[in-house]
Amino acid sequence: MATTNAFANQIQNRNFLSPVGFKFTLSKEPKVAFFCNNAQIPQITLGTELQSNYLKDIDVPGDKITYEDFTITFLIDEKLQNYMAIHNWITGLGFPETAEQYKNLTTNEDNLRDSKEAFSDGSLYILNSNYNTSAIVKFKDLFPVSLSSLEFNSTATDIQYFTAQASFKYTVYNILSSDGRTPL
Repeated sequence: MATTNAFANQIQNRNFLSPVGFKFTLSKEPKVAFFCNNAQIPQITLGTELQSNYLKDIDVPGDKITYEDFTITFLIDEKLQNYMAIHNWITGLGFPETAEQYKNLTTNEDNLRDSKEAFSDGSLYILNSNYNTSAIVKFKDLFPVSLSSLEFNSTATDIQYFTAQASFKYTVYNILSSDGRTPL
């Protein structure tokens, strides 16, 4: 008769995940990532289908996954460099004034046109209680779709430094182990 260990299926690490333990990197715009002070792993939703039944229709798993937008909040530097990086990225994607804005966005450092330059990969590093990486959320083909406004107010009595919120669309995200290659 085989003996079973009652504790074999228990969680070994009893430390809780801290909401302040994260670091964000954005390949295209590292100035934005440096001051990132809020990020969240986006919601993922699986669609469903109804299977007809003579008593009651039954929900079954569907075939499409929907990803919520990836949103970050970041502190704005005094020269607005990180804010303008996202602003110019959105402007370049939409080229509201000239087609030259899109051309500038999609030209790489070798002065070659590449439409992939409009996108960027990003990673959200989840840190453990010792501030070591415990997991990495890798986003593929990020591009910004919104950037919050900045409200100046001369009647404010306390200085609250500006933060901006940027939302990104992306193709997919994967949650990987700390080596960045194997699924968690």
